[in-house]
Amino acid sequence: MALGIKDIDESQAPLIDHLVELRGRLVRCVVALAVGFAIGLYFADDVYGFLVRPLESAFPPGEGKLIYTQLYEAFVVELKVAFFAGFCMTFPIIANQLWAFVAPGLYANEKKAFLPFLFATPVLFAAGASLAYYIVMPTAFKWFLGFEGVTGGVPLEALPAAGSYLSLVMQFILAFGISFLLPVLLLLLNRAGIVSREQLAGARRYVIVGVVAIAAIITPPDPGSQLLLAVPLLLLFEGSLLIMRFGERKAKSTAVAVSDGDEEQVSETPN
Repeated sequence: MALGIKDIDESQAPLIDHLVELRGRLVRCVVALAVGFAIGLYFADDVYGFLVRPLESAFPPGEGKLIYTQLYEAFVVELKVAFFAGFCMTFPIIANQLWAFVAPGLYANEKKAFLPFLFATPVLFAAGASLAYYIVMPTAFKWFLGFEGVTGGVPLEALPAAGSYLSLVMQFILAFGISFLLPVLLLLLNRAGIVSREQLAGARRYVIVGVVAIAAIITPPDPGSQLLLAVPLLLLFEGSLLIMRFGERKAKSTAVAVSDGDEEQVSETPN
């Protein structure tokens, strides 16, 4: 039976409602990001000073400096710092708006299963970013500055540009922060039934090769940075397998308890 005009309009109403809600939440995200950008622009010098500390500590006392080779480079760097700081400040708001849009379409058990990952994501990202800032970057910068001296009778001096340095710092922070989300990805795939713990454990040798390759691609070309990323990722991979094992044991024990309860109920039923 063909749908009438009224039926078509009613079937489209939920989609329109979802699109209106999505637009509203995107507007809130953009407004929050704009406010964060304005705050970040006001404190851009302080934020950039914080990002410069690993490089400053790598130089001998009083010798560290940054240069800019294009007239507009310093201004562009300030805008990038403001956007970076604004995004970091407003990320919880953006994540909350995303969750508020998706949550109504989930069942109660799906919400309960997804919430731990929602809380673990910023924690793991912050852990990766902190590792990059406090350990990896100072170590890598000291190694880079070790090439200063005389090469072929010509003095070789490190004069990092402000824009290049900011790009390098963001590369470090984003690479380590996003890479530390590996357990979230693996556990979600496991919960969805796409991969099992046995499959991941059986592919361990390929995972090791893949992790080393990813570490070599997304980090600067120094062995220290690659090693400092690859080792935590492998530990996180093994930790994910361990969490999956505990989850399987809990699910198995729950299933056994339920089956035992059903058997007792059947045995107690009068004939």
